[in-house]
Amino acid sequence: MKLHELAPNEGAVKEKKRVGRGIGSGHGKTCGRGHKGQKSRSGDRNLPSWFEGGQTPLHKRIPKRGFNSPNRVVYSVVNVKTLERYFSEGEEITPEKLYDRGFVRKGMPVKILGDGEITKKFTVKAHAFSSSAKEKIEKAGGTCEVIEW
Repeated sequence: MKLHELAPNEGAVKEKKRVGRGIGSGHGKTCGRGHKGQKSRSGDRNLPSWFEGGQTPLHKRIPKRGFNSPNRVVYSVVNVKTLERYFSEGEEITPEKLYDRGFVRKGMPVKILGDGEITKKFTVKAHAFSSSAKEKIEKAGGTCEVIEW
């Protein structure tokens, strides 16, 4: 067998359908596109997926709601029960240690919340404390240090 004798298998390659080649072809006149309308014209497929045929789109029909404060602070929160369970007595707990152990997200301020009980003595450094968390940590003999964000 020589290079010029290579050919695809029988039936593997279809011939391209030639449209608009007269009435006898079965694909003349409108070439299978039907009559009029957007889909009969050239360039009809380049519309964004959210295009609604020219009617007012959904995002403009629905009223605006709410308000996003530019000064809002979103905290990564940790409960005192987590500190009790995963840290040892007398340990200094910082946002970096909480991040290393996977409790908080990087680049976010840390807030300690008061869910759960605490018996161990800790030095906790965080950006904010709930009043119940601060009370529980100090009651167990630990200290709370607020660090600037």
